[in-house]
Amino acid sequence: MAEKEGPTIELRQRKKPKSSENKESAKEEKINDTPVPERAPKYILFQRFAKIFIGCLAAVTSGMMYALYLSAYHERKFWFSNRQELEREITFQGDSAIYYSYYKDMLKAPSFERGVYELTHNNKTVSLKTINAVQQMSLYPELMASVLYQATGSSEIIEPVYFYIGIVFGLQGIYVTALFVTSWLMSGTWLAGMLTVAWFIINRVDTTRIEHSIPLRENWALPYFACQVAALTGYLKSNLNSYGERFCYLLMSASTYTFMMVWEYSHYLLFLQAISLFLLDSFSLEQSDKVHEVYKIYIFSLFLGYLLQFENSALLVSPLLSLVVALMLAKCLQLNVKKGTFVAKIMKVINFYLVCTLTVTLNIIMKMFVPHKENGHMLKFLEVKFGLNMTKNFTMNWLLCQESLQAPSQDFFLRLTQSSLLPFYILVLIICFLSMIQVIFRRINLKYLWTPYVCMLAAFGVCSPELWMTLFKWLRLRTVHPVLLALILSMAVPTIIGLSLWKEFFPRLMTELMELQEFYDPDTVELMTWIKRQAPVAAVFAGSPQLMGVIKLCTGWMVTSLPLYNDDDLLKRNENIYQIYSKRSAEDIYKILTSYKASYLIVEDAICNEVGTMRGCRVKDLLDIANGHVVCEEGDKLTYSKHGRFCHEVKINYSPYVNYFTRVYWNRSYFVYKINTVISFQS
Repeated sequence: MAEKEGPTIELRQRKKPKSSENKESAKEEKINDTPVPERAPKYILFQRFAKIFIGCLAAVTSGMMYALYLSAYHERKFWFSNRQELEREITFQGDSAIYYSYYKDMLKAPSFERGVYELTHNNKTVSLKTINAVQQMSLYPELMASVLYQATGSSEIIEPVYFYIGIVFGLQGIYVTALFVTSWLMSGTWLAGMLTVAWFIINRVDTTRIEHSIPLRENWALPYFACQVAALTGYLKSNLNSYGERFCYLLMSASTYTFMMVWEYSHYLLFLQAISLFLLDSFSLEQSDKVHEVYKIYIFSLFLGYLLQFENSALLVSPLLSLVVALMLAKCLQLNVKKGTFVAKIMKVINFYLVCTLTVTLNIIMKMFVPHKENGHMLKFLEVKFGLNMTKNFTMNWLLCQESLQAPSQDFFLRLTQSSLLPFYILVLIICFLSMIQVIFRRINLKYLWTPYVCMLAAFGVCSPELWMTLFKWLRLRTVHPVLLALILSMAVPTIIGLSLWKEFFPRLMTELMELQEFYDPDTVELMTWIKRQAPVAAVFAGSPQLMGVIKLCTGWMVTSLPLYNDDDLLKRNENIYQIYSKRSAEDIYKILTSYKASYLIVEDAICNEVGTMRGCRVKDLLDIANGHVVCEEGDKLTYSKHGRFCHEVKINYSPYVNYFTRVYWNRSYFVYKINTVISFQS
């Protein structure tokens, strides 16, 4: 034993100095053999500076040009500057009118504090209901816009409506700039950013609703999300210096919190992003610490949002918080496990199951102990949308029939194909997906691929030499050097695409700006004018939620319902008021309207006589299905109605309809009826 131990100890003692000597000699050889220049050549520094300068200039210019284009197009479409204030306000339809009306209310308030109090204790909008409009409708953009308008002294320079829409158009410019930067960061060339912007603008009908509804929450929120994605993309890059990493972290923190404040559904989108980061973290150990820093940003934004959104319990019971806490707990369970050990491998295998179980458990516990009014109708809506359940509920079916929630039509795919976006997107998506599977299979670290935008992902793939190299390796190309061909194609292909898009679509964009359109809706103008002149100040109007939003904005009168879909009571009100287009008796409609203290009823001819291509999605069809007045499926029971459709019958002016309702105004589109307080039955 002594003879064996002696040489072993001697061998170990010889190993250490030998290793240190080798390292020292290797360092000396490296220092002697590899000359380190004192400073980089000037032309390299100039090349880097020129690349960054041109890219930043192109990104900012793209955003500014897009914002100016939206402003010019809006002016041409509505002839906005030549309209009276009432005609301008009518262009804000549905929920857009509600948002802008509260912006006007803030400007009329004697002070900011008083304006906020009136919005948080609002009892002048919906009859028999006091609402916290700031929390319920996410009016933080309107609060900030009103503060900026008054603090900057803009009242002496620009009208409130131009200031408001100017901010939204400016945010859209930031949106485009953020998409540009993200493509640039992913591909390494600002040509990808230019191609992203071109595809985004050409396909703007399918990428944004800014042209139709300016004040929508998504138009305020998505620019901040785009900034968050750009900052996240830069933050996860491995070759980022400390200053750049700090800047990306701060930008990501600010944009994440702002995004969560201005859109009530933002935490659902961040939940999907967190899932993607979790999947990347599972196969990319180098980015693990950075990914968990992002999780901390999520938690900080959720709790700060909870405090500043009047203790919004929906954020505490959100799946995002449960998932992030579960991920943090799962990481703590693996902190003391050395990498490469058998226990570590076992933990890696059960990590997915552990995270999923913890997420569901935590979410259930939070909902048990935290009082909340989570949008239960949203879960029911998703069940019906994905075919997991069936319903005859009017509200659910009406939401499913909205154009923005319909399945993509053939025209949608045709438009994307004509602009060459769809073919390249599919190609890039296939390459990225197969590359990811290949990397996971070989257990190599993944690259960052998260992006929700088709235009950005397609442009990244077209302009990325690495993606072309991956394709050539699969094809086993040997005739031409793959690296050289990849560099050439990553420059040539986007240039050719850009020139073809310029030739095909640039004349169309210029034609849109040259055409002078006109928003012509005299019937609505006449209705609003009549209400302001003839209706009593204490009057309460009932009608479709979309029209009620316009009435609230243009006249300020109280209404019975609003075009909002995040409150169960408002949803029930909307369904009940819509019964004026169903086959119900005059007495039933009278009871419904008087229960909400309505003074006037407005019947819209466009809804009553609606003729659409989607027959099953007309309001009267959905009401007949919900009321059982038609057979929708086999086995349904038909409830025969002896009454005609109310909106038709009330126009005839015969008993019993004249006993309850008296027509006081009408034009080609609207019929206004005063709801009688004293019923005098006529034979």
